[in-house]
Amino acid sequence: MSDSCPCGTGRPFADCCEPFITGKRAPLTAEELMRSRYSAYTKVEIGYIHDTTHPEHRGDFDEKGTREWAESSRWEGLEIVSTLAGGADDTEGKVEFIARYRDKDVRRTHHELAEFKKLDGAWYFTDGIGVKAAPATSVKVGRNDPCTCGSGQKYKKCCGK
Repeated sequence: MSDSCPCGTGRPFADCCEPFITGKRAPLTAEELMRSRYSAYTKVEIGYIHDTTHPEHRGDFDEKGTREWAESSRWEGLEIVSTLAGGADDTEGKVEFIARYRDKDVRRTHHELAEFKKLDGAWYFTDGIGVKAAPATSVKVGRNDPCTCGSGQKYKKCCGK
């Protein structure tokens, strides 16, 4: 659907994030705020990004740079990895997410653990920490271990030759 919300819920934009971005409703949870902020990036609604940043954290907000990044990126999807607190009755919450986008035809991912706080009943983004990919690991097969191919032989007598 072309009118699907960019945040990935599958709901129409008009029923999902648009009411938050236009100020008709306020997000009830940290995740709703996270989703609506992603949608705001895709729609280049930088005023909403600024306004939903906690007032104590707006000092280094770069409106021009944020706008250029949002405009030059081709947004491809949002994945919510996990949430910790951030419900309607909470005052703080965390949302881990992965935003996928293209920048000059290079596919990129932005993986972050975002922190949110409620102030006067409204949710605000406070800070985010980049999440690094887990390092690749491999299991070393010993010469006398069973072969990984499932033959039942020792590795040194099978695939380890």
